[in-house]
Amino acid sequence: MESLMLDKLNEKVIECKLCPRLSEYIKFIGQIKVKRFINENYWAKPIPGYGDPKASLLIIGLAPAAHGGNRTGRIFTGDSSGDWLAKVLFETGFANKSTSISKNDGYILTGAHVTAVVKCAPPKNIPLPSEILNCSQYLQEEIKILENTTKVVITLGKLAFDTYCKINNLTKLVFGHKKIYPLECEKTLISSYHPSRRNTNTGKLTWEMWLDIFKIAKSIITSIN
Repeated sequence: MESLMLDKLNEKVIECKLCPRLSEYIKFIGQIKVKRFINENYWAKPIPGYGDPKASLLIIGLAPAAHGGNRTGRIFTGDSSGDWLAKVLFETGFANKSTSISKNDGYILTGAHVTAVVKCAPPKNIPLPSEILNCSQYLQEEIKILENTTKVVITLGKLAFDTYCKINNLTKLVFGHKKIYPLECEKTLISSYHPSRRNTNTGKLTWEMWLDIFKIAKSIITSIN
């Protein structure tokens, strides 16, 4: 049932044109490309979430990368943030391989679902409040579909954290790395820095810090099961 519901939601996401600025931008990026991907056909459409429809772990990011997900058609795929996520999910037993390169690379998640607040790559990686609001309806529906199996939610970055809290009417929670909040709905919310180059290259987010987040999530899920 969840799989069918997610498929229908994904179809709606891919066809979405609620935000003209984003629709124009992702098409533009798909046309100009970058030199290293000049011979590739960019997806250049909104990107739905992906993963296990019975996921116990839900991971929420900011938005697809212009030359990552917007190129490959799968979020956290084909860019440095995707490299970090794929590796950590493999090391903690949620993925069958440590790399996420293309939409059809055989990368499979077990017990985890990955999505984002905004489904289109935004200019300068900064979505407008109206775009966040438009896209929140899809995230809200996604959260609801996965509600029965989700045990832990990891939000990557403050925007994802704030949006998840707003959708679920969670007040007085403060964003920070490795903040752990047991929720009344019998789920645990964990906030993390986003694995963007700005954070990983500067040492704001180290591999040890990143791995620890997912080890904690795994431990919580294992203790429940």
